[in-house]
Amino acid sequence: MATKSVLAEVREITLAIELVELGARLQLLEAETSLSRDRLIKLYKELKGVSPPKGMLPFSTDWFMTWQPNIHSSLFHGIYRFMADNDKNQPTIQAIVKSYRLYLEHAALYGDEPVLSLTRAWTLVRYFESGMLQTNACTRCGGRFVAHAYELRAGYVCGLCQPPSRAGKTRKAALPHGAGERAPRIAA
Repeated sequence: MATKSVLAEVREITLAIELVELGARLQLLEAETSLSRDRLIKLYKELKGVSPPKGMLPFSTDWFMTWQPNIHSSLFHGIYRFMADNDKNQPTIQAIVKSYRLYLEHAALYGDEPVLSLTRAWTLVRYFESGMLQTNACTRCGGRFVAHAYELRAGYVCGLCQPPSRAGKTRKAALPHGAGERAPRIAA
């Protein structure tokens, strides 16, 4: 019996380490592990060399609706849905971690900076689970994009097919002439 509790604690610590290494905030660690707050703070300090950041977690669905965060959130959510649907026995947090790692690989593959933090990705999944968010299909490309729940769907055009007029202007201006002439990539 004692070995089961030791193994369970080792799994909890391993999960906490993985989450911290991916950039999880303390509130996420507390919600997803059974380790004490003090133990999580010590673990965070040991791994990162600094105290965990203070402050509230993101609490508004509006962040996910802006142009670039919407594209990245939609990409992550598509990966997450695939992972969760194809392994229904894994805990939600494991599907989130696997999906987030794939999201980071995708961003690195195309030279994009990841916009979505692990904490925002976790929050996004929670918003979907609570019915606050849904996906809408773009009428042009057919891709599925994050949208507010109960939002009108007729004629929806995504931010990739119809980017806002100022989309990408700041990054493009910071690059040498002609270097920013590519569209962001997303899997449909």
